[in-house]
Amino acid sequence: MQIPFLDLQRQYTMLQPAIDELVGRVLAEQRFVGGERVASFEKAFSAAHGVDHCIGVGNATDALFIILKALEIGEGDEVIVPAHGWISAAEMVLLSGAKPVFADVDAYSYCLNTESIEKLVTPKTRAIIPIHLYGQMADMQALKAFADSRDILLIEDCAQAHFASNGGQMAGSIGIAGTFSFYPSKLLGAIGDGGCITTRDQQLAAKCRTIANHGGKEKNNHQIPGLNSRLDTLQAAVLEFKMHHVDDWITARNHIAGFYERELKQIKEVITPHISLGNSHNFHIYALQVEKRDQLKAYLAAAGIQTEIHYPTASPFTPAFSKLGYKATDFPVSTRLQGSELSLPIYETMTHREVDHVVTSIKTFYGR
Repeated sequence: MQIPFLDLQRQYTMLQPAIDELVGRVLAEQRFVGGERVASFEKAFSAAHGVDHCIGVGNATDALFIILKALEIGEGDEVIVPAHGWISAAEMVLLSGAKPVFADVDAYSYCLNTESIEKLVTPKTRAIIPIHLYGQMADMQALKAFADSRDILLIEDCAQAHFASNGGQMAGSIGIAGTFSFYPSKLLGAIGDGGCITTRDQQLAAKCRTIANHGGKEKNNHQIPGLNSRLDTLQAAVLEFKMHHVDDWITARNHIAGFYERELKQIKEVITPHISLGNSHNFHIYALQVEKRDQLKAYLAAAGIQTEIHYPTASPFTPAFSKLGYKATDFPVSTRLQGSELSLPIYETMTHREVDHVVTSIKTFYGR
């Protein structure tokens, strides 16, 4: 039995007649950038996440950069980012001219918490970027109270947290702005690249849209230096169609995660994911902490099971940020995760036989 980490072909096969027809309609319309389809998707996505504005852009990394520029965060400023997680937040802070200040993550949710950032705030701290990791949100109620009391901006990295909630509020609706990725592997994935910005702030939304459109509201009217970052019409059409299936996909992923939890939690060498109180989880990633991680990964590969490591090197220890001089002892949780995190296959089209094969193989490896 061969079980890929993610099988997008199955999803396409399931949706193929409708997707092919939709793609054909977009091609026939010959409107490939902007237009009503993009506006319609932005309206639907903003409504689903409880915000007033959604700005489609080229990808989630662009979205972070655009927000930082719109908020005029740059040289002389500091922005707190997680040590564990995808590198985009730290990259865009650095490229904006500001300094990324890395914080460790919570040992259970793997997201930023107030304890990890309290000692890092200085008069130069302009913003905090919590990453809602693996499909659930950071403790935004506590983070927002902390940030508001110090006049610090919160920018949510929601690249993995589509339709997740914390305390009844949706991802991307609590901070000054949020960013989402529509990379094909995401829960809501395009058939190419894409991303968006969400915000309740009308002025910020207008400025972000302007920056993303070469600094102008319309062609040949460039008010400020900007860039070219737009969600194309085909991606918007496919994403709005897929939105109708997301609830079912999240339910299926939670069902698989529940089976993993029940079957693996008794293995002392395995720590299963923790769902924080008040959180919903979309299980974009099912991340374990395990002993003998590399040996288990190899064993599962031999059994036909593909796994992934998220993330093998914490951001401050990558060559891109090594000059900042951080040590392993600065981030005990993130350092431990480098050697223990292993992500299992989880997607809505997995069969019970496949999920059971994953569980049985892990039990056999640990002698259960």
